[in-house]
Amino acid sequence: MTTPPPATELSADEARRIALRAQGFLGTPDRRAGVRGVLRHLGAVQLDTISVLARSHELIPYARLGAVGRTTVENAYWKPTPGTSEARPHAFEYWSHAACILPIEEWPHFAFRRRAYRSRPQWNHTLPEGTYEQVIKQLRTEGPLTATALGGAKKTSEWWDWSGTKVAVERALMHGEVVCVERRGWKRVYDLAERAIPADLLHDELDDKECLRRLVGLAGRSLGVGTRADIADYHRLKGEQVDAVIAESGLVPVTVEGWGKPAWADPAALATPPRGRHRTTLLSPFDSLIWERARTERIFGFTHRLEAYVPKPKRIHGYFAMPVLAGGRLVGRVDPAREGRTLVARQITLDGPKAVPAVAQALIEAASWVDCTDVRVERVDAPDLRAPLNRELARALA
Repeated sequence: MTTPPPATELSADEARRIALRAQGFLGTPDRRAGVRGVLRHLGAVQLDTISVLARSHELIPYARLGAVGRTTVENAYWKPTPGTSEARPHAFEYWSHAACILPIEEWPHFAFRRRAYRSRPQWNHTLPEGTYEQVIKQLRTEGPLTATALGGAKKTSEWWDWSGTKVAVERALMHGEVVCVERRGWKRVYDLAERAIPADLLHDELDDKECLRRLVGLAGRSLGVGTRADIADYHRLKGEQVDAVIAESGLVPVTVEGWGKPAWADPAALATPPRGRHRTTLLSPFDSLIWERARTERIFGFTHRLEAYVPKPKRIHGYFAMPVLAGGRLVGRVDPAREGRTLVARQITLDGPKAVPAVAQALIEAASWVDCTDVRVERVDAPDLRAPLNRELARALA
């Protein structure tokens, strides 16, 4: 067994800046690579049903690139390159950190998860006899279809009460026999993997260790620097899976001031100091910069929690509170809504007076992106900062 090199020592500030650069928030983004470049840089973009300003998979590239058209975002994920004869898909949807859009070239590296699902003994939904075979036959005959077109997604109006058809096609998706080739009106569009995945990527030839080695390495590069738990969480691996391959992943051991646990870093992230322009933006609560709560607290001293599923009386920061990133720090939160062409900040939390200009800037840019012409503030947790914030907004909107 190869002896690992001596651990590099990083300050907490160096680790924070490395993480920001790795996630695309420090330095000048490669705008020529666009949304597809963001996807490949991050390795996974999480999907979620909640839509406030926009859906999370749209907010992710916006946070890094600025005002990318929402149609442009969707086309970048799912459509061939315009003006070319290329028909090769750029992405597929599968279970990574959660339901995520993933670069198409990573299909082989999720073979370990597909195999695990195929051998899974118990499921939450019962699969009616013959339904799986019928779904596969229908897709083969009719081409890409939604669950509704396959025969209906639900038995009742309850979100969890899936029809037999929906159970079957989701099982086929997890097994890898079916793939989601796009979202249409938020509905998955399913096709046979043999038709949708390029032939050179289709077959599950990589063993579990090869898959895990790749995903651990990708997680390390996307994080820049992370603990065992950080790396495992990125693609929802088990700690022992990380342990089995991390020495062969290309990551190097480091120690980080104040972290208290061993960490690993991408050697490329250590090669040059992180420098450049900081992005000021609202972050989706599902942004990979803040996926892991303990990591977010460790790096930014910021407690992040999605409260959409918390009963309203128990919410502290709001239904879809979006952290505000500025100057490489998380400086506040905004719980947004839209009323016509007005972006409404239902609740704003500010990390002191210095955060006011950044939060105002983030609100104005987000409003412009979603075609709002006005911003209205309903509540500021620090009442003495409400007037300064409104002045900044009025100045920017004038």
